[in-house]
Amino acid sequence: MDESKDHLQRRCPRLGGPVTFSYCRNNSVDLQPCWKALDCWWELFDVTEYFLAYLTEAEFGVIFRRRPKPKITSILELIQQAKQRTE
Repeated sequence: MDESKDHLQRRCPRLGGPVTFSYCRNNSVDLQPCWKALDCWWELFDVTEYFLAYLTEAEFGVIFRRRPKPKITSILELIQQAKQRTE
C-alpha cells in the first residue's frame, strides 16, 4: 500500500483532534480504513482513487457505503473493550 500520504494531517471530526492519514487508513479498531476517510481527505487528494487501488469493489462498498453505528453503541463497545483489557 502506498504510504506516501501517511504524514498528511487533518482534524478528525470523530475524535476532535488532529490525526494523520495513516490513522485513517488503518483505523485502530478493525485495521480497515475509517468509514469517514472519503469525507475528510477529498480536498487534499483523490482519496477514492487511492482506496480503489488497494481495495476490491466489494471491500470498498462494505467500508464506505455502510451506515455507521449509532454513537452510543460505539461508546458502549469501547467501554466493554476497556473492561476486558483490565480483567
